[in-house]
Amino acid sequence: MNKLKKIEYVVNEDSRNLKKEKASVDFISQEVIKKVRAFHKSFPQYKVTPLHKLDKLACELKVGNIWVKDESYRFGLNAFKVLGGAYAVGKYLSNRLNIPIEELSFEKLCSDEIKKKLGTITFITATDGNHGRGIAWAANKLGQKSVVYMPKGSSLTRLNNIRKEGAEASITDLNYDDAVRLANKEAEENGWIMIQDTAWEGYEDIPTWIMQGYATIIDEAIEQMEGEKPTHVFLQAGVGSFAGAIQGYLAALYEEDRPKVVIVEPEEAACIYKSASAKDGKAHAVIGDMPTIMAGLACGEPNIIGWNVLRDYSDMYLSCPDYVSARGMRVLGNPLIGDPQVISGESGAVGVGVLSLILEREEYKGITENLDLNSNSKILFISTEGDTDPQHYRDIVWDGKNKSL
Repeated sequence: MNKLKKIEYVVNEDSRNLKKEKASVDFISQEVIKKVRAFHKSFPQYKVTPLHKLDKLACELKVGNIWVKDESYRFGLNAFKVLGGAYAVGKYLSNRLNIPIEELSFEKLCSDEIKKKLGTITFITATDGNHGRGIAWAANKLGQKSVVYMPKGSSLTRLNNIRKEGAEASITDLNYDDAVRLANKEAEENGWIMIQDTAWEGYEDIPTWIMQGYATIIDEAIEQMEGEKPTHVFLQAGVGSFAGAIQGYLAALYEEDRPKVVIVEPEEAACIYKSASAKDGKAHAVIGDMPTIMAGLACGEPNIIGWNVLRDYSDMYLSCPDYVSARGMRVLGNPLIGDPQVISGESGAVGVGVLSLILEREEYKGITENLDLNSNSKILFISTEGDTDPQHYRDIVWDGKNKSL
């Protein structure tokens, strides 16, 4: 049997350094989030997603509390991405109409009066599945068009789910980052609007709005904790938009008293880990194919906004083989008696998989000691997706499909 690859880690020695200048997190302040939440609440599909407390798992792992925010219930789309896409579309339309977002609701944007003012707009994006489905859903609900490109190897189930939301969608022969470049080229040539959750120089407003939209998740979770506060938060990263949004929110809300944050990535696409390892403050890309079961995290080029936040405030960065995510999926899907079941997809479960392994195995003592994980630790995870590709989920959970053994 092949020897298992290990979880690798990098510690951020400057995350708590008060003397070092850090990236601003004003873009995700409480004042901003109030507007974001109000916009999301205006959608008839809006409901607060569950925050599960896994007391039996916490006892088994000898920690204080474990919470899992379950985004499989989000807007009936089985994933969190729609929060960012819908808010970014709303902000774009707000700017185009010259009406503040706080004065626009879902109902108003759907009105004949507003549609007449806007005309027909085509939104375009690149996605492995969840983000594109969210953009297609938002465009469709608002009476607009969408075009979605997917990287090679993308799931046909996810492709069909995007098409069901009214998008013109196709799987390309490109990797994720090149699919983004293709979408951007098409946007420029056709006058379409690019709604992408990664940022580069000259393309920063829309990615910022997407990140602001994601913050609804953590704002809900803090409310649901009813005064309790996590000591640790594990966040999975693709380009770093989601992780940067949650990290930025925590830094803005708690400042120096914020929880310790651990960034988790697949080893085949660990661009945040690679950037942190370089220790030069710059974002570094992973190139080529990224053959990981964690399709939603298979991104090679960091979002520069997200990277700046993660570079300055996160405490540790982990690079994980695929079996870590597969374990997390099984742990959540087959809970200890008394704990709720969480159906978490391959990109949603990796954090729980990491925790279970680093607390169980002596070889990871350096990680647990550095993070000060102990019986008093209160740990928050966000399961960002359910079984968005049910067959792929079963292949992993039932049959042990795993590219990292």
